[in-house]
Amino acid sequence: MKKRIALFPGTFDPFTIGHQSLVSRGLALVDEIIISIGINDKKQTYFTLEKRLEAIRCLYKDEPRVKVMSYNSLTVDFAEEVGAEFIMRGIRTVNDFEYEKSIADVNRKLSGIETLQNPNIHTSVPVLYVNCCGMAKIFLPSFRRRPIYIDYLRNKN
Repeated sequence: MKKRIALFPGTFDPFTIGHQSLVSRGLALVDEIIISIGINDKKQTYFTLEKRLEAIRCLYKDEPRVKVMSYNSLTVDFAEEVGAEFIMRGIRTVNDFEYEKSIADVNRKLSGIETLQNPNIHTSVPVLYVNCCGMAKIFLPSFRRRPIYIDYLRNKN
């Protein structure tokens, strides 16, 4: 039987409990998830690529069904390269849905790879407000008590 592999792409700057929630729920649907950090030199990140890879690998060190990689190509090309049948995306709002649907449609047309965007993997209510673009503020000392990002990054910064 062919292994069902999902690619979970993103910048993950940082990897949040919202991302962690999606991976947990995604593992109920597929055999393996490849968390893949896309390299985009035009995006300024808070954490280095190496630190993000290290943090996520540390988080999933005891979960053999999760792999962590980086890539520097189109997401759909990388998905084909690693044998992924699915691309996994979280949806927080209607705006996310519209954006993700347009990308999913193109990916399906280019490669036949489906994007998992169903109620089973939508972001859960307790982590709905987590948005990586606004995460830099959370790393200020006054915000360190909030459990939004994984402990590894809280202790390393």
